[in-house]
Amino acid sequence: MPGSRPRPTPLRALRPASFGAEPTGERLARIRRSPQFRDGQFRNPAPTRQLLRGSALQMARAQLSREGRLRRAPIGRIPVHHPTAADWGRPPDSGLRITWMGHSSVLAEIDGHRVLFDPVWGERASPFNRIGPKRLHPVPVKLAELAPIDVVVISHDHYDHLDMPTIRGLRNSGAAFVVPLGIGADLEFWGVPADRITELDWHESTRVGGLTLTATPAQHFCGRGLRGLQHTLWASWVVAGPEHRIYHSGDTGYFSGFAEIAAAHGPFDATMIQIGAYSDFWPSNHPQDAPLPGAWPDIHMTPAQGVQSHLDLQNGQAAGVLLPIHWGTFQLAPHPWAEPAEWIMAAARAVEQDVAFPVPGQPFEPGGDLPTSPWWRDLSLPLTRKWPVPLAPAFVESLDLAGEN
Repeated sequence: MPGSRPRPTPLRALRPASFGAEPTGERLARIRRSPQFRDGQFRNPAPTRQLLRGSALQMARAQLSREGRLRRAPIGRIPVHHPTAADWGRPPDSGLRITWMGHSSVLAEIDGHRVLFDPVWGERASPFNRIGPKRLHPVPVKLAELAPIDVVVISHDHYDHLDMPTIRGLRNSGAAFVVPLGIGADLEFWGVPADRITELDWHESTRVGGLTLTATPAQHFCGRGLRGLQHTLWASWVVAGPEHRIYHSGDTGYFSGFAEIAAAHGPFDATMIQIGAYSDFWPSNHPQDAPLPGAWPDIHMTPAQGVQSHLDLQNGQAAGVLLPIHWGTFQLAPHPWAEPAEWIMAAARAVEQDVAFPVPGQPFEPGGDLPTSPWWRDLSLPLTRKWPVPLAPAFVESLDLAGEN
């Protein structure tokens, strides 16, 4: 696409390549035509706050406390399954197989196609090699050992979802890249051919082989390098084949859009839902009927909200399989390392929802036997919290998360 690469200047020569490139030319013109782009930047479906007033000092204290630091990392080696030909050498019996690679990176084999979501194979979720959140476990498989990928899907441009070394490792794979508006500038800058990049606005779709991929709304934000205004879009994704359909949330806060996505595209055989990187810092005078807590109250979900979002995506029913993502691989928030898994297990049990808990690299079929062992407990200090959980769907009259386990 013409105008996608920035013109070289002395200042740009000092800018790390990992910062990517800003959209220009026709790419920028298309961004400005988007219904989501208002007053000079992309906007969420509802107003969002990224940090609650009065919470910064509390958060800093939690980050620096010795006990907090101990709980934010596993106390042993995270188990990793290295997929073999026995795992991937034959098509899935059900037509749908999913492999969580850690964090939000997921390989989905769906109706004869291989879709790789938010691949991050780098050692750090950072633009730099020596600073930033470091990977807590090795990648389950090297990029070169992956069977051919049909399509790479990116949810947004944050470093824990869009990783320059990984994209460069995939640029000669022959895979199509399907991304939200603006992110194609980064991919081209890193060497992905323009004719293999498709950029979508919310509610737009594209076909790759027998699959239909649709960018759906999410409640988050973008940001990379020294960028100021929100000039790349964020999205969740629906992938539908002839027999199966799946959903990847990317990063998002809880919002009414999940039910709207269900009405247009659901229900789903499996959802991959963000549940990590929340925290408990409310101002002291917050109303008791406020949503569940989080230092990023509108742009990330707690595990209980993750379960509720899955129920919304299934038209209010406990159905399909939920795969928790965005936890376990990078230390991005003050909560204990294993808390997202423990909390979502309690929340799912409260509504009788099936949840898969694979170790990184362990393939499973949502239509078959699910990995359900709480493997993280051997690697975590005891967790004694009382978990807020959703109400069972049969008794839900609103979206309030009122129960407690």
